[in-house]
Amino acid sequence: MERLTIKILNLLGGEKVPFLFVIDFDLKMPWICPLAEVDTDEVLYDVNGRSNVWKTPDPDKDMEFNVLPVEKARYQKAFDQVQKHIGHGNSFLLNLTMPSKIETNFDLKEIFHQSKAKYKLWFRDQFVVFSPEIFIRTNGRKISSFPMKGTIDASLPDAKNTLLTNEKELAEHYTIVDLIRNDLSMVAKNVKVDRFQYIDHIKTHRNELLQMSSEISGELPENFNEHIGDILFSMLPAGSISGAPKIKTLEIINESEQYTRGYYTGVMGIFDGENIDSGVMIRFIENTPDGFIYKSGGGVTAKSNCDEEYQELIDKIYIPV
Repeated sequence: MERLTIKILNLLGGEKVPFLFVIDFDLKMPWICPLAEVDTDEVLYDVNGRSNVWKTPDPDKDMEFNVLPVEKARYQKAFDQVQKHIGHGNSFLLNLTMPSKIETNFDLKEIFHQSKAKYKLWFRDQFVVFSPEIFIRTNGRKISSFPMKGTIDASLPDAKNTLLTNEKELAEHYTIVDLIRNDLSMVAKNVKVDRFQYIDHIKTHRNELLQMSSEISGELPENFNEHIGDILFSMLPAGSISGAPKIKTLEIINESEQYTRGYYTGVMGIFDGENIDSGVMIRFIENTPDGFIYKSGGGVTAKSNCDEEYQELIDKIYIPV
């Protein structure tokens, strides 16, 4: 499946056919469709304002939203397992995620319409995503990635400075920047950090958050459009939602999380015939036989505190409105 997907992406890119791509975390269920053929009864998307939705319907009700977080004991068990591996040197940073139940009076399509984010996707009523995190963008031959690591409640006193000086958050951010530099170096030359530790302010239906990102860029070959599949799959899964070193950390994730991420923490985006714009599929609600599941998590390092990480997982269960 992976080789076939790469071939299709390279072919469409080489012919400069605009397309939408949706790739799951495990790289087992990729979905690619020319933009001209995307059926609005099946898929709705909005990638930085480029969308197949022409009008956003006004809501006819106020949003109700109740969170039933994953059990603390389950998270603690997984956290302890991750820390054991970190202590043995098997990982330096691991993005630990869990599924939590939510209750809301909005359906997935209504959530898509009312949420505000750089990257939005409603997919066959299976899931909806409203992500603030860029995966990769191209502008001509320039490729850029924007890893997001570090979150704090914006209402806390001196929140920005606290985030920028927090030892654990800094260790996490330095590690992910180094990982993304290495990932970009596999597909581009002259890789460099353009912006380091800039802060985004995100308003949610529950509170407001500050999140820390960096911008890293490199130079692609002239015919990069003929190798879009190779470029994407060389960098997947995204470093910000896996960890470092990536291969071993992925093994620990599968061992520790004990659930299937599916499309959560995969990537989605558009090739418009010239450039790529894509996001990491975080802030994610899945429709299951047992109701809506919100998948969330955060980076764990040797300096992590379980109570704080568990609270961050809960803080990230929101809809940006």
